Amino acid sequence: MNTQLAGILPALVTPLLPDGGVNIAALEKLLERVYTAGVDGVYLCGSTGEGTLLEAAERRRIVEAAVRNSPRGKQVIVHVGAWSLDVAECLARHAESVHASAVSSIRPAGVNYADMLAWYRTLGSASSLPLLAYYFPDSTGERLNVDQLTEICQLPGVAGLKYTDYDLYTLSLLVRAGYPVFNGRDEVLAAGLLMGACGGIGSIYNLVPELFVEVRNLTAAGDWKAARAVQDRINDLIRALLRFPFLPSLKQILTWEGIDCGDVVRPRAGLTPSQQSELRASLAPLQMFRSL
Repeated sequence: MNTQLAGILPALVTPLLPDGGVNIAALEKLLERVYTAGVDGVYLCGSTGEGTLLEAAERRRIVEAAVRNSPRGKQVIVHVGAWSLDVAECLARHAESVHASAVSSIRPAGVNYADMLAWYRTLGSASSLPLLAYYFPDSTGERLNVDQLTEICQLPGVAGLKYTDYDLYTLSLLVRAGYPVFNGRDEVLAAGLLMGACGGIGSIYNLVPELFVEVRNLTAAGDWKAARAVQDRINDLIRALLRFPFLPSLKQILTWEGIDCGDVVRPRAGLTPSQQSELRASLAPLQMFRSL
């Protein structure tokens, strides 16, 4: 696997079987879909992939399937965050053993800043893989300033950040200091790239990976007007999706598109028949999906 962390990486959903196990065949189809669109790799078992709700054995199967089905030179980043540091360390060592590119972890819930640093120090030494710290203040409940984020980036083993926030000024300061930062807000990928992000990792990439690749290519060519136009198309899709439960909607659309992603992990609920009908009606005018 490639260990040069940059580019467009879908944060993959995890297709599930009716019994709750991972649908490896559907995962392989999803990997083929995104790689055909030209993405640079994948991000596994994050919040979009429901990683912390899955058994460790299932998470290992996901990683093994993704590495096995990723073309040479692509990046496979494995989110190893868990309720237990012991589990996170074991997942990191497994990722290394199957030759993933890097590991990642969101800040554990309910820990203070000092404990978070200790968490990242431990994970940074759990394997020889680079560690991508995951900053998502709307999920973890605490915002960090640029000095605190810099301290994280300077920890041994930490290779950069997955940065899921709209504060692109802080993102730019981290980039100017020399740290690789992935834009994590799908709605502002073009702006994040303008401010120096090394790439993007996101959920909507599952549905329209080709549009995110196009934004990256247009910004690399300096065609910011065209990049903004593609970003506007992406944001039209996001506005439609946010009227409904987000993750069930992602999985439902992929299922309509021929990749049976099943339900979300229980006790979360899927879409009702009424919501499915409303979602179809909302998406049809966008003309983005063959099945709608």
